[in-house]
Amino acid sequence: MKWIRHALPLLALLLLTACQRGMPPVAFHADGRPPKLSDWHVVEVRDGKLELNNGVVPYDLNTPLFTDYAHKLRTIWMPKGTSAKYNPSDTFDFPVGTVISKTFYYPKAADGKFTDIARTYDYSRDFAGQGLDMAHVHLVETRILVRRKDGWAAMPYVWNEAQTEATLARTGAVLPLTLVDAMPSDGTPAREDFNYVVPDESQCASCHAQDWIDRKIHPIGLKARHINKDYRYADSEQNQLEHLMQVGYLSDAPAAAAAPRDADWADPKAPLDARARAYLDINCGHCHNPHGAANTTGLSLTYDTPEDRHLGICKPPTAAGQGTGDHLFDIVPGKPDDSIIPYRLSSTEPGTMMPEIGRSTVHREGVALIKAWIAAQPGSCVTLH
Repeated sequence: MKWIRHALPLLALLLLTACQRGMPPVAFHADGRPPKLSDWHVVEVRDGKLELNNGVVPYDLNTPLFTDYAHKLRTIWMPKGTSAKYNPSDTFDFPVGTVISKTFYYPKAADGKFTDIARTYDYSRDFAGQGLDMAHVHLVETRILVRRKDGWAAMPYVWNEAQTEATLARTGAVLPLTLVDAMPSDGTPAREDFNYVVPDESQCASCHAQDWIDRKIHPIGLKARHINKDYRYADSEQNQLEHLMQVGYLSDAPAAAAAPRDADWADPKAPLDARARAYLDINCGHCHNPHGAANTTGLSLTYDTPEDRHLGICKPPTAAGQGTGDHLFDIVPGKPDDSIIPYRLSSTEPGTMMPEIGRSTVHREGVALIKAWIAAQPGSCVTLH
């Protein structure tokens, strides 16, 4: 009865919000590829805002995947009466009918271009449960992950210039964009032109396939360690695991304090090692793990990899060439400029850059973090000549 007393106000708020928005219910498409994002009724532009439908819950990650400095609004929806089963280390077990969305957007500069003005990655501050104000943001794409009877399916949708609708882009897209650095070191705003690449459907498996043998895709971010954090919802601030339990979208989860938690890569108060490991986990660990696409390299960058050769410390690459920059080891303790990992993170050249897809620009702050982490590592690598 206590749970019912707490749930009734939330239910009333959701029903009131749904009536105010006037959206049709979220549509689960058990098969096919709906041509328009609006066919799902998950997120829609209404009255100058990108709004969430009834029952669509926003969430955020402690440390997000870098995508050309884009901001991301992540959401999840499940059919009534269903919930995901908690897993302490892997992706939660989601029911058939689950719809996950991720909308990529940039804030607008005064001249109407896209600008990088929020390097803190506080996406909840952009949204805060109230909807994205279209006067200040430009939507680029929305990706849908839907759990069907035969597994997960991924669909990318690209927003039109009018910012009214997003259309299915099964073969992907290349969008020329401009970033304006609002916080340059010399005080002069710097512009960077680049091609934002929307992946095609087949490329989704490059990151989302947890096992490279069966190549079945799964969500990446919806693991306990990534979402165990507070989020500012429309009516209150609450831990995300607790909120998903409260609304019935998650079962069997422990108290937040007993669940694993990745560090925030940008939090200067967090230990350097924890920040760097969290960054490598979310940006690289989905491929560099014992079962992932990069398993043949012997390099594992997940959060639980021992700090030895498996993590790249004094580990020679499996193949020489362009991708190594003539460096001998993935990580040389104390010498980031002699290490392969930051070299590849600093590149945008095909065949060299890592991750191989998902970005066209260099994440300067992320590279600086990994270099600082390597510089602080004790020891040395012995080479034989």
